Amino acid sequence: MARERITITLKKELIKALDASIDGQTIRNRSHAVEVVLSKTLLKKPTKALILAGGKEIRLPQLGRDVPKTMLPVQGRPILEHILLRLKAAGIEEIILSIGQGGQKIRDYFRNGSRFGVNISYLEQDQIKKGTAQPIKQAQGQLMDAPFVLVYGDVLADIDFADFLNFHENQKSLVATMALASAEKVSMWGAVRLIGSKVVEFHEKPKNPSMQSHLVNAGMYILSPKIFDYLSADMAKLESDLLPRLAEESRLGGYNFGGSWFDVSTSQVYEAVLKEWRGL
Repeated sequence: MARERITITLKKELIKALDASIDGQTIRNRSHAVEVVLSKTLLKKPTKALILAGGKEIRLPQLGRDVPKTMLPVQGRPILEHILLRLKAAGIEEIILSIGQGGQKIRDYFRNGSRFGVNISYLEQDQIKKGTAQPIKQAQGQLMDAPFVLVYGDVLADIDFADFLNFHENQKSLVATMALASAEKVSMWGAVRLIGSKVVEFHEKPKNPSMQSHLVNAGMYILSPKIFDYLSADMAKLESDLLPRLAEESRLGGYNFGGSWFDVSTSQVYEAVLKEWRGL
């Protein structure tokens, strides 16, 4: 990407704030910090998000009733509402909810999204072709014009989606970028080996992890429209059928966001969320 050198004069408090954002990874130096701030402010583009919301009901001891996992209440709001609010805070207001069997409760609660300040459309998941890849394939007609956000609907994360998107778009060779979290037991998720900003090795739920890494797939992605060239009609899981291939081809990026992250998959994790999640 062509760049031009300029000289600017800033107030000391602005320079201090810029320097505080430099972490050596997401934001590398003062010049990069200025570029990130200006990009977020001046180059805003309409971005869509696809959320795999499901709808299958579960029962956790804390509730004593059946509820779709994405509708588990946290601080008086469903998990899915927390995700929507964080997307909206990043300026992402066009939302596609992919729902499956039992998704009517999700429809009844969110409707067209207007009371949350977003615009929601729905796609019914194919009940025969299941997995994480097919809902993306189903949404192809709505997502061909620009990179888009993909979020799993049972994930709560303190992440800046605008910065995540900017990170992906600055890496021109990438088909996908996954958000990365840190975990002690990588065997429960997708284990990642990262070199620089690229994922060079990815294994979904490895039984005997060989990589000396605590980085895992956090269930949030930025996907370029190029992803549809890779998705076949019979592909099932993004994690096992596609992401390892993209890593081998050096087309998969890794965004280590460092914020709090919960994959709300068990009653123990849900209990931790109720105690620790701070929201926006």
